[in-house]
Amino acid sequence: MKPENQALIFVVDDEPMLLELAETLLTPSGYSIQTFPDPSVALRAFAQAERRPDLIITDYAMHPMTGLDLIRECRQINPRQKILMVSGTVDEDIFANSRVKPDRFLAKPYQGKHFLHVVETLLEG
Repeated sequence: MKPENQALIFVVDDEPMLLELAETLLTPSGYSIQTFPDPSVALRAFAQAERRPDLIITDYAMHPMTGLDLIRECRQINPRQKILMVSGTVDEDIFANSRVKPDRFLAKPYQGKHFLHVVETLLEG
């Protein structure tokens, strides 16, 4: 993959170890990664970005906003933004009655191969 064709992925999680894991899994596949331990900083970067990410991967349980809050705010800026939500504390029921939903949901802990497959599928779609 040529650098100018690299998919840009924002990874948002308040657990530094999980940010490192995502980076370790995604970087060898040629993706350009930006990690954010604070969702409000990620939202600011998203709003100000000259190049918006091709995908946002966000945890659900974070402070000062949840992953659903982040999805809502990002989709107000770009309604077609692709978003993968991951969580070890909730399941898909958390957004069943919500107007905002991620494109896909993945429960933690997840297998690296499955995580990469979901990312590839979202980026291809």
